Order: sequence, then C-alpha cells, then structure tokens
Amino acid sequence: MLTTIIYRSHLRDDVTYQMLEEMVAAANIKNGQANVTGILLFNGTHFFQLLEGPEETVVPIYDAICADPRHYNVVELLRDYAPSRRFGKTGMELFDLRDHNSEAVLQTVLDKGTSKYQLIYDDRALQFFQTFVEEGEKENYFEIPSADSWEFIADGNAIALPASASDNPADCRFAFQPLIDPFAREIVAIEALLRTPAGDSPQTYFAGLTGDALYQADLQSKKVAFAMAAALNLGAQTLSVNLLPMTLVEIPHAVEFILQEINANGLVPEQVIVEFTESEIISRLDEFTRAVKLLKGAGIRVAIDHFGAGFAGLVLLAQFQPDRIKINRDLIQDVHKSGSRQAIVQAIIKCCTSLEIAVSAVGIEKAEEWMWLESAGISQFQGFLFARPDLGGIPAVAWPEKKEE
Repeated sequence: MLTTIIYRSHLRDDVTYQMLEEMVAAANIKNGQANVTGILLFNGTHFFQLLEGPEETVVPIYDAICADPRHYNVVELLRDYAPSRRFGKTGMELFDLRDHNSEAVLQTVLDKGTSKYQLIYDDRALQFFQTFVEEGEKENYFEIPSADSWEFIADGNAIALPASASDNPADCRFAFQPLIDPFAREIVAIEALLRTPAGDSPQTYFAGLTGDALYQADLQSKKVAFAMAAALNLGAQTLSVNLLPMTLVEIPHAVEFILQEINANGLVPEQVIVEFTESEIISRLDEFTRAVKLLKGAGIRVAIDHFGAGFAGLVLLAQFQPDRIKINRDLIQDVHKSGSRQAIVQAIIKCCTSLEIAVSAVGIEKAEEWMWLESAGISQFQGFLFARPDLGGIPAVAWPEKKEE
C-alpha cells in the first residue's frame, strides 16, 4: 500500500534559491534511498509538495520536513493511500512556477504520471496540484508568526469566591473560566463549568445516573451555578451555563425553573447564555425547539457548545439558529497545520457569518492555534492558553503581548 502526503509551506526570507536547489539535490538522494517520490512546486514564496511511497519511509521524511527551519507555516493538505504510484520515478523533482505558465506546468507534471493515473481518474492529489498552480486557494493562506513572537501575561485580576460560597454543601460545584477577546482585552462571558465537590469532571458527576435522575441532576445543578455566580458579584457580566438538550424535553417546566433561579440570585435573563452540547442525541427535536423558543422569549441567549463534535450541529443551526456556537476542541487542535481542519473551520465561519451567529473557539492551548483562528476571522476564545477553569472563583487572564523585535 502506498502512502501519499501533500503539504504547503512558506519559504523563509533568508533562504536563497541556491540553497533551495541544494536542498532538493540532497532530498533527491534521500528519497531515492527510501523509495519515496517527491514532486515540489515553488512559486517564489510558497512550497507545495507531494510525497508518495511506503508509509514507513514517507512519514519519517515528512516529519523531518516539518522540523526544517528553512520554511514555516507547514500545513498538511492530504494524507491518503493508493494501490500504486502516481509518479513512476523516485527521488525529488522541483518545478519553479515562475519559469512556466500554469498550463505548461500542469501538463509537465501530469506527463510524468504513470498511465494508471494520467488524466483518466478524478484524482484528489492531482486536483490539489491544479488548485495550487492556479492559485485558487491563495486567499486562505494565513501567514502567522512563530509562537515565540508572543508572550502571555496574567493581569492579576482574579476574583475569589467568598468563604461562605466555597463551603456550599451541595453535591456539585462549578469552576469558572472566561471567554475573551484577546485584542480588545475584554472578557466576553464567564462560563460556569460543572464539577464534583472534589473538582472532577461532569462525566464523573453524572456517572451512574440515567433517565429522569440524570436530567433532574443536570437541571438542579444550575441552582448552584447561579448562586455561585451571584456570590462573585458579576454585575452585568454575561454568564454561560451548560445544559443537556434533553433536560428541556424530559423535565416539565425546566424553563420556568431556570428563570426562577436566575431571578432568585439577583441576575437577569439577558445576561445568561444557556449552552447546549451536541454530543447528546435529541430524540424529540420539535419539543426541544419549543423549549428553546421559551428561553429566547424570556431574554436568555442560547449557544451550541462543542460544535462539530456530535450528532446534530447542522440540524440545530437550521432548526433554531443559536446566538453563538463554540467550535469544539477536536476541530481546532493544531488547526494551524491541518488543511482539513482549516477548511472545515472556514466553512463554519462563513455559514455563521451569513446567519449573524457569533463564533468562538474553545480549548485553545497553543499560541499558533489562536493566531491562525484570529487570522481566519474568529475573535473570541477560551482555553488554557489564556486562563484555566478555577473552582475558587474567576481566574486572572493571560493576555497576549507582542514581543519587541
């Protein structure tokens, strides 16, 4: 079985064309020894390369390429498998697009293909070649600086829960984590994240609960969330709480209970966002939609949390159009070097922009993830990079600061 990897990257300014030719000559020898074919296109700024050969030799070569300091913003576009080679020759070949018109380059590349693939099949790899040569995706190349261009400095503005709230005897607690706009240096919302009294995850809290008991526990926990939020003196700050979608369906008068607890703790519906995870199947969508209408009619905003991780993301968008979606960690992890994740995130942004739905990204752990997403058009973020959830109150935010040259 043959493995194919395609990537694009950006040549560093201090690398000369002579150095590039020397690099290709060395790669030609290395690839030949490893039974790997390399086809490299260069347009004066960007690289586009196809590597194909046995998986056990292609992957180490690609890993070494990713670590090469002569280029940056390495984005993997394709990792696929095939029964035979597209290109019969092993080694490395460079095509400088500045020396040829696009049609000539494409034909030259295709002429080197084996007869099995040459112009006969709708082959994804060859489609990638055509798109790069014709600069069809150039507007989506977001060039981000290296991670060490930024430092993250905590502002020291943590807010601790009063001792009376910390001693709450309830069977659950909440950790608080801010959703922020880094460049505006603004806290957009504070999310209350369900935990056990010992600080364990929601999965641990709900372990062993099924049916009505599960949904009653989910709903009753919001009483603790609103009480802890009130103890923090949020003022007009927006508060987000999570709710299982089927809690609204299975528990009668769930919306009334939520509104009652908001009012009892001195909050107002307009400052509350109820986030629904799409990781649970919604079996009675019409009933769920009616309950969401009641929430929105009372002034409460709604959001889809972990968008892209579950069963009903696009259906929920079509059914009731939330005020916000939060893109799931699995989609934005290492997005700066994954072409497939980049394409999906861009499609989500475009869709939500058309519907006037705010988009935020959660689970941000790396500066490069944040920088790429910011370049793509997202301005609101949540994650360990900026602040970890805090059982003792609202944590200080580490705001990004550009390092001086």
